[in-house]
Amino acid sequence: MKQQQLEHYSCYINGEWIDALNGDKTEVENPATNCAFATVPNMSTKEAELALVCAQNAEKDWRDLPAIQRADYLFKMIESLVKKRDLFAKLLVLEQGKTLAEAYGEFDDTINYLRYSAEAARRIEGQIFPSDNSDEQLWIQKVPYGVVVALCAFNYPLALIGRKLGPALVTGNTVVLKPHEATPITAMEFCKTLDEIGLPAGVVNVITGGGAKVGAYLSASPITKLVTVTGSIRAGQEITRSSADNITALSLELGGKASFIVLEDADIDAAVEAAVISRYANCGQVCICNELVLVHEKIADEFTRKVIERVKQIRVGDPMSDVNMGPSVTQGGLQRVYDIVEKTLAEGATLALGGKRPDGEKFKHGNWIEPTVLTDVSADMTAAKEEIFGPVMPIVTISSYEQALEITNRRNDGLSAYIYTQNYKTFMHAIKNVEVGTLFINKQIVGYIQGYHSGHKRSGVGGEDGIYGIEGYLQKRTVYLNCN
Repeated sequence: MKQQQLEHYSCYINGEWIDALNGDKTEVENPATNCAFATVPNMSTKEAELALVCAQNAEKDWRDLPAIQRADYLFKMIESLVKKRDLFAKLLVLEQGKTLAEAYGEFDDTINYLRYSAEAARRIEGQIFPSDNSDEQLWIQKVPYGVVVALCAFNYPLALIGRKLGPALVTGNTVVLKPHEATPITAMEFCKTLDEIGLPAGVVNVITGGGAKVGAYLSASPITKLVTVTGSIRAGQEITRSSADNITALSLELGGKASFIVLEDADIDAAVEAAVISRYANCGQVCICNELVLVHEKIADEFTRKVIERVKQIRVGDPMSDVNMGPSVTQGGLQRVYDIVEKTLAEGATLALGGKRPDGEKFKHGNWIEPTVLTDVSADMTAAKEEIFGPVMPIVTISSYEQALEITNRRNDGLSAYIYTQNYKTFMHAIKNVEVGTLFINKQIVGYIQGYHSGHKRSGVGGEDGIYGIEGYLQKRTVYLNCN
């Protein structure tokens, strides 16, 4: 049988479509089938240098535009994108494996990120402080960094573009963006919109290639003034090392392992629903997902029984159809999930549900695992310690809030946590003492545009979203103005 020709997507550098100088290409697979459906250039450090230089050359003219004019380009971007909502949703399903409903949600989030940034153009503020002397003023101005390198993860390949590109551009920076090598296609399609609206050449450059080669080169370059990353803790550590010589500014949104604490006075049905949604959304591939349930012993049996009943209702299958969960994005990520399950079972946990590839011919190929629940888990087992980043829910029984707090805070990461309780003294204590960047109280997983998404400890520095996210793309310049 003749192999179907794969569609090729070129990179976008300085307003032009460019391939690797050596002609090298990388195939992009559909995670539901493991079949390649497109190719992108496998760029080298030469093309990465070109992208950086082009962004640097475009930076002054872009910075000198009034913010409201920069915002006009974002509004044009939005106008062009909304006409392609169906196209982008289907591309997201094809390359990332999320369900069609989740893909439409990601597209809508992308638009919201861009719109919020565009609307912030007239709210970029400095400050004036009283001087110690007469006829003198003290100003704090906010100015762009210059060339921003944006490195994106595979779990939200389109939304992360909007999340990073919007605030970077409206504040006057130029951008070199590198999508994850597993999910570059929506980024390439996004570039067509930049071309359509006539964005000045070099303001946004998108390059594909491996993180170890291209990503490291971009973050190590002296041209780069800020690196914004969404990825794993390991990736953040490597980028920190590669950018250290230039003391490059960093915004690292990294991984974590969110505790989902359910205390004896919780609304059990509400907690069950939230625990399931917050674990299996996007096949468990969300950095703030429920990674570890800590349920009080007084309600553990009822909670666990209801969780298993609810998880059995999750429909797994072709993400283009009416299902609740698709495949994992990468084969390597899926194998890691299977390894964690296997190790935890060997340590004495019980497989209450799932843990294997779904039955049926349609699941013969692709990165599949059933929604999984592990019980009889202790806090020192593998699934309770390692970030799973997949659809596996380990359940640990606790005897008190204090025990749950200790398990949560002993970690050297701290991205998010959940707590279900009706006791206001308990949740007020949690607000003060749980060492994470985001705390959900009687609330399932969510992320509002006007909020702030950041991690504590090894889960990162800096953050995204809201007014503080906009601020992250600006540095301060202090001006002492003598009027004599």
